Amino acid sequence: MAITLPESLSNYATSAKRAGDLTPREIVALLDKYIVGQGAAKRAVAIAIRNRYRRLALPADLVDEVAPKNILMIGPTGVGKTEISRRLSRLTGSPFLKVEASKFTEVGYVGRDVESMIRDLVDIAIDMVRQEHTVKVEAKARQQAEERLLDLLLPPGPAPSPAPAEPEDTVPVPPPGDRRATREKLRQQLRGGELDERTVEVEVADTRSATFQIFTGQGADTMDVSLKDMLPGMFGGGRRHKRRRMRVPEALEQLARDVAESLVDEDEINREALHRAEASGIVFLDELDKIAGREGGHGPDVSREGVQRDILPIVEGTVVKTRYGMIRTDHILFLAAGAFHIAKPSDLIPELQGRFPIRVELDALTREDLARILTEPENSLVRQYIALMATEKVDLEFTDDAVEAIAELAQIVNERTENIGARRLHTMLERVLEEISFTAPERAGERIVIDAAYVHDALADVVEDEDLSKYIL
Repeated sequence: MAITLPESLSNYATSAKRAGDLTPREIVALLDKYIVGQGAAKRAVAIAIRNRYRRLALPADLVDEVAPKNILMIGPTGVGKTEISRRLSRLTGSPFLKVEASKFTEVGYVGRDVESMIRDLVDIAIDMVRQEHTVKVEAKARQQAEERLLDLLLPPGPAPSPAPAEPEDTVPVPPPGDRRATREKLRQQLRGGELDERTVEVEVADTRSATFQIFTGQGADTMDVSLKDMLPGMFGGGRRHKRRRMRVPEALEQLARDVAESLVDEDEINREALHRAEASGIVFLDELDKIAGREGGHGPDVSREGVQRDILPIVEGTVVKTRYGMIRTDHILFLAAGAFHIAKPSDLIPELQGRFPIRVELDALTREDLARILTEPENSLVRQYIALMATEKVDLEFTDDAVEAIAELAQIVNERTENIGARRLHTMLERVLEEISFTAPERAGERIVIDAAYVHDALADVVEDEDLSKYIL
């Protein structure tokens, strides 16, 4: 019933404080727990993050002069480009946004407004900071919510005139001298879960608001607009409320959320979130190679160059207007990535090339890399499937030769069809475990060993039939 956050969110504040003390070597070591290989890319991002905290230690006249060194990661799909960026943001507690550059060239209209990526980043920062502030007031909000709930359970003292009969879910009104004792008894029952089946009527805020889609010359953006904010005279100054009947645990949680919302300072959250997005935001621009193109082409090539020129001022440093205020993009770290199989980084316009001074090439995954990916990372696929089957009370075990066989067959399929890197392992494992996953509820208590022979039997038709392997993504 307490206000809780997902672990990834509740650890943001702590991670952000620790990140400034981490050396580049330590950052790489932490990334190694989740990503196999790609040492050059890990070193580059580790240095970029360390430079952020070095910048903050500079004299005031130099702080604004030192711009982040944006990074361009070049490599085939499925080798860890996105995962490096995502893990880096979690490690540092930074607002993180992943966006595909190709979405700005959607057919039929100019595409989304490029500045929308910065507005989305600010929205993410707002949510992060609000969650952190909510955690800080959690204990106080819980205490006040408990008092409010006791007020609902224990009616006020008797009125001078006869009162109507009390609802069956409230406690009979005790004499004034016994009210304190009764309230404390109710408190103990509430904390002990003895009142969980009782229901109370709670007044909750009506958060419904109208949603409009705003079309601009650059594209379309969806904005949530509250009519009472636009027309306060018509809709009144306060928030609308409605009454709902709910069980005591749900009521306590609802009241705690309402109290916490009233305890946090929205203006402070907005200021802190804007500052965090400006100083430590990370934008991951994927599929940059899809917008590579120069003048002189026809059709989509012209659109691609236009998108590059729209992205340029964002990466270069500009001011973007958001619903929470103005934000400068000068110190946002941009990590771009692309396979660049057909286009080359030199096909980007020179101005944009210059804004990504650090370029790292990620290696294609070998059979040994695929085998390590299956078992070594803390969130490895083998560990995930073992944990999933354990929920059905099935003891699943992978032998070493099974892991090697899956990695070898994944590499073979990658070579024969599209090379999608480590993503191939997901569908290969799903194919191997299809029968076990389907029958697991009926096999509780069994111990199932996956060995190389089992893997080859499950994947034989996929590897032998090249036409079929094309459909195994």
